[in-house]
Amino acid sequence: MKLRILTADEVRQALPMTEAIRAMGVAFAELARGQAQTPQRLVIHTEAGSALFMPAYLPESRSLAQKIVSVFPQNPNLGLPTIHGLVIVMDPETGAPRALLEGATLTAIRTGAASGLATDLLARPDSRVFTLIGAGGQAYDQVQAVLAVRNIQDVHIVSKSGESAERLARRLREEGIQARAADVREAVQGADIITAVTDSTTPVFLDADVSPGAHINLVGAFTPEMQEAPASTILRARVFVDDIMAAAHEAGDIIKPVKAGLYSMNNLAGTLGQLVLGEVAGRESDDQITVFKSVGLAVQDAAAAAQALIRAEQLDLGAEIAL
Repeated sequence: MKLRILTADEVRQALPMTEAIRAMGVAFAELARGQAQTPQRLVIHTEAGSALFMPAYLPESRSLAQKIVSVFPQNPNLGLPTIHGLVIVMDPETGAPRALLEGATLTAIRTGAASGLATDLLARPDSRVFTLIGAGGQAYDQVQAVLAVRNIQDVHIVSKSGESAERLARRLREEGIQARAADVREAVQGADIITAVTDSTTPVFLDADVSPGAHINLVGAFTPEMQEAPASTILRARVFVDDIMAAAHEAGDIIKPVKAGLYSMNNLAGTLGQLVLGEVAGRESDDQITVFKSVGLAVQDAAAAAQALIRAEQLDLGAEIAL
C-alpha cells in the first residue's frame, strides 16, 4: 500500500483558489442535500491549546477524510505557528489510506474558499474595495479568495499592531495587488466587502461604519465566547451560515445576540449550501447588508483534500511511501 505525502508548498500547488472555491460549492451543496456524513468535531483542550478532530464523508464526491488540527495561541512566542494540522485521505471503497496532507495550508485555503464562494454569491457584482481585519496565518488566502471572484481595486488590511498588516500589504503589492495597511474605521467605511479573521471576543468594527450594500465574511470567531461583528450588524443583515447546528453551538457572533434575546436562529436566511442550490434567496437589494458566518466544517477539508489529491496525482506532486 502506497501513501502520497504532500507538504505545505505541494498542497498550495495542488489546490489553486479557483479550484478550491469550486470544490466548496460541491461540498456545501452535498451537505445541504443531507448526503454528507459529518459528525460534530471532537475538541480536546490542554493547558496550552486545543486539538480538533474532524472526520467527514462525501459520497457524491467520493471523499473520505479526517483532519487533525491544533490551535495553540502562545506558539508564536516559541517561534512556532499557532496552527498545526494533518489531513488523512482514505479510499471510500476499501478504507485504505491514500494520502497525508499538511493541514494548516489546506485549512487556510479551504477557509478562504468558503469566503470566496459566499462572496461570489452575496457581494454586489460591482464591489471594488475590500477590507480585511486580521493579518494572521489565514489572511493571505482570504484575500486571494475575494480577488478570485470580484474585480477588487483596493485592499485595506487591519491588524492590532499594524505590523502584520503592513507585512501582508507589502507581500500583496509585490504580487501586483493594490494593498495597504489601514486604521479599522477608515478601512471599514466605504468597503464593499469586509472579511474578519480574528480571535477577538468583542466586535472588531463598528456597525455605524458599515456601508449600505456591504457584504461581510465573519471567519475568525469559532467559539461561543468569540465575536467579531456587533450584534446590531447581525440584526440588520441578511445572515447565512455554513451549518445551522454548528453555528448554534460554536458561532459567538450568532450565539451572543441570541442569548441576549435580540436574535433568533429562525432569523437566519439559510445555509451556504442552500444558497448554492437556489433553495433560498441571496442578496435582495443593492443596499442590503449580507453576512456569511463561518465556523468551518469537516466537509470542507474532505472536499479540498480530495481535489488536491486529484491534481497532485496528475502533476506527480509529493512523495509516495510504502506502508
